[in-house]
Amino acid sequence: MNALSSIIKNPLLKPAFIALWLAFLLLPFRGVKAASVLFITLTIAIPAFKFLSGHLSSLVKQIHSSVERVRHYLPSDSRFLFLLLLPAAAIPLVAQGYIVDVTILSGIYIILALGLNVVVGFTGLLNLGFVAYYAIGAYSFALLNTKLGMGFWSAMPASVLITVIAGFLFAVPAVRLRGDYLALVTLGFGEIVHITLNNWDSLTKGPNGISGIAPPHILSFGLTSLNSFYYLVMFFVVIAIIVMRRIHASKIGRAWIALREDEIATSAMGINRTMYKLYSVAFGAFWAGLAGCLFASKMRFISPESFTFMESVLILCMVIVGGLGSIAGVIIGAVILVFLPEVLREVQLYRMLALGAGLVVLMIFRPQGLFGGKNVSIGS
Repeated sequence: MNALSSIIKNPLLKPAFIALWLAFLLLPFRGVKAASVLFITLTIAIPAFKFLSGHLSSLVKQIHSSVERVRHYLPSDSRFLFLLLLPAAAIPLVAQGYIVDVTILSGIYIILALGLNVVVGFTGLLNLGFVAYYAIGAYSFALLNTKLGMGFWSAMPASVLITVIAGFLFAVPAVRLRGDYLALVTLGFGEIVHITLNNWDSLTKGPNGISGIAPPHILSFGLTSLNSFYYLVMFFVVIAIIVMRRIHASKIGRAWIALREDEIATSAMGINRTMYKLYSVAFGAFWAGLAGCLFASKMRFISPESFTFMESVLILCMVIVGGLGSIAGVIIGAVILVFLPEVLREVQLYRMLALGAGLVVLMIFRPQGLFGGKNVSIGS
């Protein structure tokens, strides 16, 4: 085992080991010849890329300094909004309906990932059942809309409040646990919610789901088209980014980060660990509930199959790929993991293989994520 570990860490043998692993994954699909070609190509390409990246470091530093100079003239809260709004506002005007539809989905996942980033990235609590809050928000909205006839703007606050209360009540016993135990409890909570939705036929209609959800309205104008709903989702995305940046710089945000770094030292400084963890889970559930409302009003139909464990894994991957605790990184991670499977749809058989291999390579070369400043431990 030690010998294998030394081989993996050896800078000379590491590219060959990665190339061999990827070629082994390709072998059952394309045969020995294609796997051999991939192995030889990657064995040459990975060292060449590292060589070129070393020589291009000065150019990267110049680009970084130029970007910093531009950012210096922007207000602190406008940096991400400026970069986000300019291209995003024009997408419905230049893109096809399919691209707009995928972009709407990426906006919903951005809100979800930002909510999970509060729990995992800011506070360091590993949550494997975050999709439960997403489902509670979506089903609460659907039931209020179809059973009681409440519109979007009246059902949404009630649904978000129900989700926050559910998150807070679940967190009361859960946040006293740490590490693997917390991860298992959150995973179990997600499965309990999924099974309940699947079997409570009298309320949720079970596997058949809830249909007939009304679209949102602004005054007398119904947001029935993709373009109009797109701007509604982007509005909430912008609100989420502004609030996240504010909360990250606030007293409670600094307390969350202190809890992530060292719970004992944080407690010694007079911070109530349990209460701040409860705040974190409830705040993350707020955004998951909001994303659930948007998802239900977009699809106009929801079923338990939209809220499986793999959704929790996908949202967690968005946070990890972007960088734990990084708001910009989480946004980029969400966009990548929503759009990349669509880009690879032409190679349907291999797209999940390519996505998984890309995640593994990213974790090897940049374990802190794309925008993460340093390694952040979670659930310790």
